[in-house]
Amino acid sequence: MEIKLSEHFNCKKLLKFTLPSMVMMMFTSIYSVVDGFFVSNFAGKEPFAAVNFIMPLLMILGAVGFMLGSGGSALVARTMGEGDDERANRYFSLLIYVTVAIGTLLAILGIVFVRPIASLMGAEGALLDNAVLYSRLILIALPFFMLQMEFQTFFITAEKPRLGLIITVISGVCNIILDALLVGILPLGLIGAAAATAISQTVGGVIPIVYFARKNTSRLRLTKTSFDSRALIKASTNGSSELMNNIAMSVVGMLYNIQLLTYAGQDGVAAYGILMYVGMIFNAIFVGYSVGVSPVISYHFGADNTKELQGLLKRSFLILGVSSVIMFLSCLTFGDTMSYIFAGYDKELYEMTSHAFFVYAFSFLFMGFAIFGSGFFTALNDGLVSAIIAFLRTFIFQLIFILLFPVIWGLDGIWFSVVAAEVAMVFVFGVFLVLNRKKYRYY
Repeated sequence: MEIKLSEHFNCKKLLKFTLPSMVMMMFTSIYSVVDGFFVSNFAGKEPFAAVNFIMPLLMILGAVGFMLGSGGSALVARTMGEGDDERANRYFSLLIYVTVAIGTLLAILGIVFVRPIASLMGAEGALLDNAVLYSRLILIALPFFMLQMEFQTFFITAEKPRLGLIITVISGVCNIILDALLVGILPLGLIGAAAATAISQTVGGVIPIVYFARKNTSRLRLTKTSFDSRALIKASTNGSSELMNNIAMSVVGMLYNIQLLTYAGQDGVAAYGILMYVGMIFNAIFVGYSVGVSPVISYHFGADNTKELQGLLKRSFLILGVSSVIMFLSCLTFGDTMSYIFAGYDKELYEMTSHAFFVYAFSFLFMGFAIFGSGFFTALNDGLVSAIIAFLRTFIFQLIFILLFPVIWGLDGIWFSVVAAEVAMVFVFGVFLVLNRKKYRYY
């Protein structure tokens, strides 16, 4: 039996409702992780470094879909909470159609300009050629990748999180099988890895279109719509924190690569890539929870149900606190194993990565609250506060620490900067909670 947005949520029901979105985000992150595993072990660390080097740029382009999905789902869920399902479906349809158009344009521009951009980022020689080859193949599927990211949030708003999970699992399994075939069995290297990801993203974007275009049992359906600039601007500004979050993380990722090239060469870039691959899966759990609970928060905010809103905030803190400790201990326990899986063929790279995992593990004690902070204010349709939190967390704090800490502690300073940024952000989130408590009455 599907859980409705209008229901009362205790911890058990909240976990049951958000679990599909957490698993969904984990499977989405598998794209990069699986590519990285096969490229690292079958193509070598130089192509692996190229994938890590260009990935931040690809994520910036794909983040537009996540922006429209998160900001749009908050708008749609709030409209549903106000009792206007017809208008909610018009908003939903408009956002999907606009995503297709923007995705196509960005794909074309990306394919044309990726080489000069990668060159400006510092790539040259084989690193530049490999990065351009991989990214151009991936960009062919960019519109579908953006749609896939967008539909992840809309499946939850449509009260069909399990269906969204099933489609994401199908896409993820497709990626794993194709990577094993095109990279592990057939020696296609970067070309095979890029093709596997592009095909999988296409699967993840097309199936939801078919579902929502037909008569279905969810609360959303693709219908005729008209251009509504106010709704589009509202969704975009409200979701700007998620776009800012992804752009800032990608830009900072580029800066990390530059610093790592300076302090540790290509091995440093490869070690950071491994760290981010594993961190991406853990991070996806926090993002998935935030995405899963946001439509519930938006609905009860739209329905002016203050008591339920207060309960959602308290239970979210409890769930995030327990999850943070579990992830911290897991990273400490399995850091060596994960390092060996990706870099066991190179002793120096393995030792560097294993040490980095020990430091990076402490970030998980704070990361969940920082991620939830931005998503919480997005759900309240407060795009400004959400964007400020996201910008401080993923750009300003990381920028300060990544430039300062290596000067003091060398290579270790790069790993410590991630932890310091998360700690600072939890403090900032607490400040915004206090400042806005009377406005939104969440405690």
